[in-house]
Amino acid sequence: MEEYNKIIESLNIKFIRSNSLNVIRSVKVSNFYDVQNTVIQVKSGVVQISETEIARKGELVFIPGGKSVEIAFGDQDTTEVTNESFINDRDSYLRKVTDDVSLHDVQTSFTSVTFDAKAFDSVNFFNSLDIPPFILPEQPIVNEAINKIYKESLGEKPGKDRIATNLTEYAVIEVFRHVLEKKLFVEQIATNSNYFKDPRLIDIFNFIKDNLSSDLSNKILANVANVSEDYVGQYFKMLTGINPQDYIEYQRMEKAVELLRTSRKSIRAIGSEVGYKDTAYFCRRFKMMFGIPAGKMRRRDSLMNV
Repeated sequence: MEEYNKIIESLNIKFIRSNSLNVIRSVKVSNFYDVQNTVIQVKSGVVQISETEIARKGELVFIPGGKSVEIAFGDQDTTEVTNESFINDRDSYLRKVTDDVSLHDVQTSFTSVTFDAKAFDSVNFFNSLDIPPFILPEQPIVNEAINKIYKESLGEKPGKDRIATNLTEYAVIEVFRHVLEKKLFVEQIATNSNYFKDPRLIDIFNFIKDNLSSDLSNKILANVANVSEDYVGQYFKMLTGINPQDYIEYQRMEKAVELLRTSRKSIRAIGSEVGYKDTAYFCRRFKMMFGIPAGKMRRRDSLMNV
């Protein structure tokens, strides 16, 4: 239990946005992907993450950031599209609503909350645990929190973002408690939470976060962790399950997404800021990771933000 408390205490949870959406045309997105986490509360109809995993009214779908997942909204005459195709034509599938009356006038509707969850303010928590998307049965506490988060997001009262973040933190901890109580993904959590036990690895995570535009070769990382250059790659992969250069690229791309969504910097400047001196190479790697060009990422907040 103490180890789980340590994990929870390490988390920095930040509310990003909340929306309520009507599905006006059933759609299956074959490769939904976002760097941020999303929890979906089904208001009516169905949301599916596989042929057998179907969430209905009152149930929740949890989608960890950094996971490519097939997801379907509605189940009648469903059109299957890629993430890029969906973004190009998303208004024909989903319609944003702002009141509960219209929310229940369609066959499928849902409320989403998007958030960051960083361990030690540097590691995408749920992605690092390698937890797949999953469905939770109706959770009255979490559902109530989501409803309050959405209502706060609609208002203009001072402190609304602070309240939304506090409620999001509460909801996320309740979700994590559910995972622990039901012993879900026990092996993944046990295997991939090893970095909480080694302060040298935390030093590497923080160094990478603070130096994305700089040289992050294994030689540099070895000096940070005070291990040999030959061993640092093996050491990092043993504790995290991935090699350090793959982790670095993910962190660079995650930062690039943040800059694309929150700044007016050019794609060239953003690529350089996250460590890519060759803009064309940055754009190729970005498209390979997210399935859409960097310019299209700039024109949207997320799949859930219509």
